[in-house]
Amino acid sequence: MIDTENLTRKFGNLTAVDNVTLHVDEGEVFGFLGPNGAGKTTTVRMLCCLIGKTNGQAQIGNYSIDKSLTASKSEKWSDSYLKTLGYTIA
Repeated sequence: MIDTENLTRKFGNLTAVDNVTLHVDEGEVFGFLGPNGAGKTTTVRMLCCLIGKTNGQAQIGNYSIDKSLTASKSEKWSDSYLKTLGYTIA
């Protein structure tokens, strides 16, 4: 499950992602479509905790992206977290 509420990312004066609110249920296939520069990659990078957010909230399964950004590398890439993101762990 992915939940976001007013997820925003700014780079200086440029608003790359502006108040994205969405809900994706577990097992649901979700397409993220839009023109170049619409903020698709930036949104995914925030959800993967590769970059921080400027405002708003997001949660993947039981993980808040706020907590994941401050988690240690071993916590962030634990098997349970990777499974939440959809990885298959052997």
